[in-house]
Amino acid sequence: MDGTSVNGNTTIVGGPLSQIGDSDYLADGSPNPTYKKPSNLAEKAFFTHSTPLPFGENAEYLDQERPFCVSIGKDGLIAALGKLDEQLRKSGKEHILSSKKPTDWIGREITPGQLGLINHGGLPKILTLPGRYPSFPLRNWWAREWCGTQGLSDTVISFQGLTVVQVSQNQAAVVSDPQNCIFVIKNSGFVAYAVEGTFDVLGIVDQTHLANPWKDSTTDAVLGWTEEVTMLSSEENSRSYVVALFLNIPANNCAILQKGNDLELLPAGQHYITNPNVTLRGMYTLGENQKEMPTKDIFTRDQVPVGLTIYLKWQLTEPLKLAKHGYITPYDALRDKTQSILTQIVAHLDYSSMVKQRSLGPDNMDDGTDASSAFLDALRTRAMDDLHSAALEYGIVLKDLAVIDRQFKGDIAHTMDKLTTRALQAQVEAANVDRENSNKIKQEEGALSVARVKAQLRNTEADAQAYSVVAAARAQGERLLIEAQAQAQATKVAAEAEAEAVRIKAAAHAQVADQFAREMELRRMEVARVQAFGPKTVFVPTEGLGGQMGDTMARGLAAGFGLGGKV
Repeated sequence: MDGTSVNGNTTIVGGPLSQIGDSDYLADGSPNPTYKKPSNLAEKAFFTHSTPLPFGENAEYLDQERPFCVSIGKDGLIAALGKLDEQLRKSGKEHILSSKKPTDWIGREITPGQLGLINHGGLPKILTLPGRYPSFPLRNWWAREWCGTQGLSDTVISFQGLTVVQVSQNQAAVVSDPQNCIFVIKNSGFVAYAVEGTFDVLGIVDQTHLANPWKDSTTDAVLGWTEEVTMLSSEENSRSYVVALFLNIPANNCAILQKGNDLELLPAGQHYITNPNVTLRGMYTLGENQKEMPTKDIFTRDQVPVGLTIYLKWQLTEPLKLAKHGYITPYDALRDKTQSILTQIVAHLDYSSMVKQRSLGPDNMDDGTDASSAFLDALRTRAMDDLHSAALEYGIVLKDLAVIDRQFKGDIAHTMDKLTTRALQAQVEAANVDRENSNKIKQEEGALSVARVKAQLRNTEADAQAYSVVAAARAQGERLLIEAQAQAQATKVAAEAEAEAVRIKAAAHAQVADQFAREMELRRMEVARVQAFGPKTVFVPTEGLGGQMGDTMARGLAAGFGLGGKV
């Protein structure tokens, strides 16, 4: 195969030279008898990612010695210009490095990192030393023209037949040499002087950000990116011709390349194609995909048309098989096979066996005892098995199949649909009535539960109140008992103290021996006794005339109170 992988694991398809020799696929001529077809997906890779080559040896165009074409190595651009200048001197050609020496005081200035360009009678002269170059003496500038400066790190420098190309990581330069041979430079560069013809830089490509996404027309998923580099013809009615195609294929995706009747698998990675005999057939994903597929009208055994909506889930494992059958996407292959298999199944079923159950899935699988489950049984067994076997022929593994919806058509279907709709409405109404009754029962049960809780709450409150009343009464009784006991004890103590005082006083009085003192004590006691009667007390004598007057007054008072003259 005319291709290799160099710096950055980029695949090169085509090109004038190859590091791995001729191939029966890309090389013109008889096929290689020792060529072995790949046996698995890993070995089906169209190209093997080889170990990156050292810096400066990454472009296959530069692997062969070419006159006046020097690759830029680790020493940089100035060293490469020196090698090219030496080749020109040895071959008797005019050298390109100027012998002028710079000064530091006057003239045109060249700063470090720049090259000075001089047109010497149509030939290029390069100033590499920084400094100032004066305009005299005049012989130094006779037939010479100052053309400005260029940076040492510029990607492309083209001047009077001298071409410099330098590309960095992720960049790729597409170049046409004087023989119109197209080659690509990556991660390095070259310096060339075209004695006959020109080196034309057709384009600089950023390999990680290609311009055109390649999408799956079925799932609208991006399978990769492409970018074409074209060359304009020199005809009167000029048109562009594609000379290189760059590919960026994400992980778990692949591409199919075609040359004549041969197909090859291109794995994920960054690739470019320069061989005009190789074209891009398509890109595919090796991951799982899913899609809803509406079928065309299928007639049942009693000639009722039905349209199905099928859910498909699949995974492409062998893209080469799919491409050999001419399908662009796996869905196209599955759609044709699914339509054919469902047509055969539905043609053997009656309308009545399909109308009852409207979907097939894990939530409504029956046990097979229902007479109307023939359609679903056929889908679970025959359709799934047949479609799985058919998909393997295209390199597809069918993961899941389900009927999402079915639509019956025609007058009979319309009438039956009305009847079915009425039955469903009746079922819905009955279900609604049951739901309402159930809701009412639940509401009553809820109210009963609330009343029960309230009654329990009231009982609890009454118990708590009675307990508080009993506890308060018990506390009041205990308080009164304690107070009575305390008062009785205090009265007893006071009486004992008073009696003791009386005894002490009596003992003291008894010990008084003086008659006069005793008489005075008696008088004081009499005075105290009279004071005890109060200031409003009237004393009446009970003996003599005073006693009689007192008796008469007493009888008068008794008669006034109605005591009947009794005293």
